[in-house]
Parts: sequence; C-alpha cells; structure tokens
Amino acid sequence: MSVAIITGSAGLIGSEACKFFAKQGFDIVGIDNNMRQFFFGADGSTNWNRQQLEKSLGTKYYHLDVDIRDYEAITNIFQRYGESIELVIHTAAQPSHDWAARAPKIDFTVNANGTINLLEATRLYCPKAVFIFTSTNKVYGDTPNKLPLVELEHRWEIAAGHTYESGIREDMSIDQCLHSLFGASKVAADVLVQEYGRYFNMNTACFRGGCLTGPNHSGAQLHGFLAYLMKCAVTGIPYTVFGYKGKQVRDNIHSADLISAFYEFYKAPRSAQVYNTGGGRYSNCSMLEAIQMCESIAERKFNWTYAEGNRIGDHIWWISDNSKFASHYPDWKMKYNVKQILQEIYDCNRERWLKEGAKD
Repeated sequence: MSVAIITGSAGLIGSEACKFFAKQGFDIVGIDNNMRQFFFGADGSTNWNRQQLEKSLGTKYYHLDVDIRDYEAITNIFQRYGESIELVIHTAAQPSHDWAARAPKIDFTVNANGTINLLEATRLYCPKAVFIFTSTNKVYGDTPNKLPLVELEHRWEIAAGHTYESGIREDMSIDQCLHSLFGASKVAADVLVQEYGRYFNMNTACFRGGCLTGPNHSGAQLHGFLAYLMKCAVTGIPYTVFGYKGKQVRDNIHSADLISAFYEFYKAPRSAQVYNTGGGRYSNCSMLEAIQMCESIAERKFNWTYAEGNRIGDHIWWISDNSKFASHYPDWKMKYNVKQILQEIYDCNRERWLKEGAKD
C-alpha cells in the first residue's frame, strides 16, 4: 500500500492532488477541517468539493476532519500509516493578507506551526517520504515592487532588458522588506521545509506559487483571484479593485499544471529545493485584462469599482521564472493559459453559482 497524505484536501490544489495521485495508485488520506469557511464565510466553504472527492474516488479517498495545528492528532495519523506514506503534499493554509492582519496568531499557528507539525511527523514516521509544500511568492515581500516598472495602457510591465524580464527567479532576496503578516508566516514555513531537507536529509521542496487557480477553487473576496472574479461576472456581485490603477499583473497557473510539477518532483526527488512556480510568461494578466476576459466569456458587463489604496504587501507586477524547475524536470510543460483557465472556471461553475444566487 502506497499512501499519500494531502492536507487541505478539499481545497483547490489539495483536491487536484487527490484525484491525480489516486489515479497513480495511491491511497489518499485527506486532512481538511474546512477552515477556509471560517476564514472567508460561506463563499470559502470547501464542503461541496469534499463531497465530490468522496463520490468520485470512493475507497481510494479517506477523509479526516483534523486541524493541522493539533500535533497529537497529526502524529497519530502518521504513526498509523508509518512508512507506507510515500508522499506528503501540504497545501492547507491561511492564504489571505487581509485576514492575517485581523488575527496574526491564528495565521501564524496555521501556516508555521501546522507546517512544523507535519514536517516533524514525517521525520519521525516516514522520513523517506517526499514532502511537497505549497509556498507562495509572497515570501519575497514587497521587494518586487522595487523593480523598474513601466506603465502601459492596461498593465504594468518590467523595463525591457532587465534581468527579470523573463520572470522573477529564486535569487531574489526574501529579507529586509515588508511581507504582510501572511507573507511572514509563509516565510517561516518555507524556511522550515528547507531546513528539514538540509538538516535531516529529507526530500523536501517549496513551490513558491504565483496565483494558483482552477475550476475547483472556492473563490472568496479576500482570496481566489480568478475564480472569484468570474463568479462576480456571472452573478453580478460587486467587485472592488484595490490600487495600482487596476494594472497590477499576476501570473496564473492551473491546479493541474502545478500537480503535474509535483508529480515530476515525486518521481525524482531532491532535498531542500525551492522553485518559483507560476504561469510565467505563458499565462499572466493584469486586473483590467482579467475583467475584460471575464466580460467576454460571461457575455455581460462586469460590476466593479476602484479603491485607491492597495493591500499592504501586495505586488504591482509578478511573473514567475520557471526555468530552474524546468531545468531539473525538462518533461514538465504547462497546458493552460489565462483565457483557457477562465473559460473552464466558467463552464464548471456557472450553473452552481446561479443556483446558489437563486437560493439567496
């Protein structure tokens, strides 16, 4: 029996991982207590996705309603499965800048303490397992905002010829900058994952994602950029763009493309690796460009307003350079660009969103 422990299993990346690795023959142990609903309200609930997993995967999926901050509960799970655990994918997190500022201790205990609980349980009971952590580009704080940027009609863009013109590499400093409290808690977790790899010779990797997205994202106002944007386009819910003239740029990677990267790492693991992993130059957009695409797909005018103040620690321009990962794993290729992602989000969720709106 080969077991994969997946935290945040009913979330966007976790559920994609569950389905993918179940097809590879793994027995999936999913850990998810739907704390996303606690963070973001009904919009953030992942119960619908959990139900889909249990229905589609059947006996290949075993769900545990456990809080990753509960070290005793986590160690009991790892002790139960022991060295049958070949893979740990840690996606559970508090993912919002704004929410972290409201409750810094909860944010830190989920993101940092939860991560060390999982690392320590892995070290004690399945030290040969591959440990994959979904980190974030927010570990770089506001350093990207110091890059030389040029204002275009619908987006900010980096100055031509700059060393990061193809995207931001892992050599950017994560020190001496403003992170937001969320960014700081993710830095702590990121460094712990690296340290367990180096110090205990474990197979660990931090995937520092750009915007992670896809049709199974429970998008909410404070988190889930493209999914929530499309939900607002379909339902007419008002949307607020915060700062930077709506020209801030994000790269967007489909959950399936990210999981395929996880699979490449699992097949040939390394120790204490860090990878910037996003849509890169292949899949990126500004807020204004995303709104235009949503209007085109949904065939209706978008109900949005602009607020001058940007979110603290928010990036003006972020495009990942995926070349380090690609050099280690040349078989990995992305399949989805932003337009394809938005179309799939629309196709998969439109009916459910409209039904939910009718109930309200």
